[in-house]
Amino acid sequence: MTSGNSKGRVLFASLIGTTIEFFDFYIYATAAVLVFPTLFFPNADPTTATLQSLATFAVAFFARPLGSAVFGHYGDRIGRKATLVAALLTMGLSTVAIGFLPTYAQIGVLAPALLALCRFGQGLGLGGEWGGAVLLATENAPPGKRAWFGMFPQLGAPLGFLLSSGTFLALTHFLSNDDFMSWGWRIPFIASSLLVFVGLYVRLRITETPAFTKTLARNERAEVPMVTLFREHGSALFHGTVIALTVFVVFYLMTVFTLSWGTTALGYSRETFLKLQMFSMVFFAATIPLSAIVADRYGRRVTLMVVGALTMLFGLAFEPLFVANDPIACLVFLILGLSVMGLGYGPLGTLLAELFPTRVRYTGASLTFNLAGIFGASLAPYAATWLATDFGLSAVGGYMALAAGLSLWALSRTPETQYRDD
Repeated sequence: MTSGNSKGRVLFASLIGTTIEFFDFYIYATAAVLVFPTLFFPNADPTTATLQSLATFAVAFFARPLGSAVFGHYGDRIGRKATLVAALLTMGLSTVAIGFLPTYAQIGVLAPALLALCRFGQGLGLGGEWGGAVLLATENAPPGKRAWFGMFPQLGAPLGFLLSSGTFLALTHFLSNDDFMSWGWRIPFIASSLLVFVGLYVRLRITETPAFTKTLARNERAEVPMVTLFREHGSALFHGTVIALTVFVVFYLMTVFTLSWGTTALGYSRETFLKLQMFSMVFFAATIPLSAIVADRYGRRVTLMVVGALTMLFGLAFEPLFVANDPIACLVFLILGLSVMGLGYGPLGTLLAELFPTRVRYTGASLTFNLAGIFGASLAPYAATWLATDFGLSAVGGYMALAAGLSLWALSRTPETQYRDD
């Protein structure tokens, strides 16, 4: 470690930030299924209200590339630390604001408009958060350990999900449905402010990464990182986006879509299904470090190609395993899907960071990841609901397999990045 950052401080700072960001992001996703259709879209029938609510969920994914451009520019120009603090504040303030929003019954159509605006703010912040956290970890990593260091920000996804699901599960257990729908749903959004303060405290104590410090010393910063990225690294941007596509499709099908479909079409109670998702999320978390170890030993490309093939196979099992009135089969289904997700997610951040040189790495890694979010996740719950309703769950599995096939194609055209160091 050549910077003033200790190993523990770097890893904790990268982990705590993404955990907070994903907690904020997931409490919205959960509320978009369980709460917002009733409180913000009450004039529509239940299916239409859910689709409208999921449409506001998608807004953040379209804001994320803008966040990548804005925060990436400053991350590549002034440094990783200050940019990470600004991204965390943007995400946190937007989330807390949702907890204070009036509902449709109080202010009419202005309520869903304000909800969409806050959701946009969440996406803007997360667009700058993820890339910076991955760079904080990988640019401080010792030789041969970049995938291992780079997987710590990735652990924020399952940890954030466990925190958000656990919070909603506790609220639904201890509150009546009327109390939960009246005011209880606001608690996670407002309480996230406490987590933001913790994240800020940790982030403000880190120093700049060695790689960016060297770029400053050599005066190698790009004048306009976004322009340099598109002019000199367009191929890496395109192929990296397609590579990342699969993890977004898998994750949001296995979380948002399954929660919605499982608690409506398949008849599982909200509490039962949240418990099943929380248990399976442990496997998501466990497979992330496993895949990082494999990626440091055998390379990022081959690891992700094997995972792509496994994802295609899992797509074929989507309909047979995701069934009503069988919690055990449903649990197996969720464990398999989220394990595949973890295996792909673990080395993904490292690979995307390694695709780009230091001078445009914040912009490149962030934009690649978030463009994949637009194409892979923003419409995934909506599209899957439409496919399942009109064509059955096998079509949803085919949708997942198609995404995996596209990622495999992009990987076949991308060189191994393990030993790149610029």
